[in-house]
Amino acid sequence: MIKYLLLGLLAAWLFYVWRRPRSVGTQAPGKPAPPPKPQAMVECAHCGIHMPANEALLGQRPTGADYFCSEDHRRAGPRAH
Repeated sequence: MIKYLLLGLLAAWLFYVWRRPRSVGTQAPGKPAPPPKPQAMVECAHCGIHMPANEALLGQRPTGADYFCSEDHRRAGPRAH
């Protein structure tokens, strides 16, 4: 009698494991994931390369926000036009 009870519990557990979602982060079918938000891009004041604002180094001028791609370019300052 206990053998059949254990087999029934095992079958129920296997059915539960088989039916649950495969991975935690998946969404329901038919609902696509929202696209990632665009990042703000800034230009290096020294060389002109564009990079995401969160990767840029902020300049030291109090009058305006200058962004730089590296510490060397920040030390060199903005290029003269």
